[in-house]
Order: sequence, then structure tokens, then C-alpha cells
Amino acid sequence: MLVDTHTHLDAQQFDEDREETIARAVEQGVTRLINIGFNRETIPTTMKLAETYDFIYAAIGWHPQDAITMKDEDLDWIAELCRHEKVVAIGEIGLDYYWDTSPKDVQHAVFRKQIGLARELGMPVVIHNRDAHEDTIRILREEKAHEVGGVMHSFSGSWETAKLCLNMGFHLSFGGPITFKNAKQPKEVLKQTPIDRLLLETDAPYLTPHPYRGKRNESAYVNLVAEAAAELKGVSFQEIAEKTTRNALERFGIQ
Repeated sequence: MLVDTHTHLDAQQFDEDREETIARAVEQGVTRLINIGFNRETIPTTMKLAETYDFIYAAIGWHPQDAITMKDEDLDWIAELCRHEKVVAIGEIGLDYYWDTSPKDVQHAVFRKQIGLARELGMPVVIHNRDAHEDTIRILREEKAHEVGGVMHSFSGSWETAKLCLNMGFHLSFGGPITFKNAKQPKEVLKQTPIDRLLLETDAPYLTPHPYRGKRNESAYVNLVAEAAAELKGVSFQEIAEKTTRNALERFGIQ
């Protein structure tokens, strides 16, 4: 069995075949999915999926690309929804210096507020970090994110950055890039990551693994990520599946 710890099955790319896509994931042994709601549009659709399927859970937060749109009432809204039994984390939250859609100071403020909310509620956080390793680590430290821990989504940093995250109690999550021929750094980091701190994801419909790269990703393909992770770690597919599933259930507090 497998857990896709980060997916966007509410995305419009699945509007024509969402039920079939979810069914394919189940057929491939995916027993639980964590769907991410990250702004005013996707939080309601994520909640609807979690309420429709007993094996789909929700993580909700405000994405750094959308930070400039966040209002105080949105944070209150997230706090209220976190009372729902299917909401298991606050995220994805963090920093994104690749897309110039929200000023850095606004991203920082929104990030800090959401870490504060997570600490207040005792919930883990799911971290989006793109081209912002130093500031992400600094803010996580300053806001005492180690008190709740969480997941470094689609980890792309160096082993030095990885160690800092691990020391704060975070899990590292890997997806399609570990199947890419030239993705040397994530492969090397995965090899060194303790297996009890390892998670798998797809980030569907994005970051599609080989051999489907360039096409729409879907949660069924987490088995391809698991195969690559098993090969990199030098263990069996069964061991990767069992241990990453256990990690996910413990990290997110789900059955």
C-alpha cells in the first residue's frame, strides 16, 4: 500500500475524469491521498473531495504565490476549517522566489502567520520552498516550527539544507523528479535521508514521473516514485511502501 502525501485532484485538469483517476490510484495500491487546498478557490474543492472519499484527507493553507491576496478573514477561515476531522495539516505554505507574484515581505508575513496558527492548533505544516532555502529555514526556526514539525514538500534542496530540516523534526517528501535522468541532487539527498523520515508524493497534475514526463500526472503514478525510491535506497519496493506509509500515517495522524 502507498500514500500520496501531496496531490491536487481537484485541479481542472481532472474535471473530465476525476472519478476514474481516483479509481486508478486505488487499483495501484494507493490507500490514502492528501489533497492540498492552497487558496480561496482550491480550499473548498479540496474539502469537498475529503468529504466525498473516506480515504482522501485535506491539507489547507495559503500558497506563497497567492500571499498578496490573503486577508485576515482567510486565516480565520482556515482556522475554522481545521476543526474538521479530515483536515490533517496546514499547507501548502512557505516561500516561492521563482514566480514573481507576491512580494517577499508579504510572503514572509503570510508564512509566519500560518506557522503561528499551526502551533496554536498543534497541527503539522506542509512547506512549499522554491528557490528560497535560506529564508525558509530561517523563518521556520524563528517561528519555532519544530514544535509541530511537518513535511518539506517536493524537496529540492541540498543535503546540508535537508539536515537542517531533519533536525527540526521535518519529514522530506519526494516525487517525480527522483525518476528524472538528470536530477542528481534529489536522488543523492533521498539516498541519505533516513527511511523513517521519508515520504512519497506526486504533486499531480504536475511533476509527472518518467516514463510519462510531459503528460498529466496522477496519483496512481506514486508507485513509480516508490519504485525509484526503493532502487535509490537499495531496498525492496515492499519495504519502501510499508515504511513510507507508516511515516505518512504517523506524521498526519491518520488511520
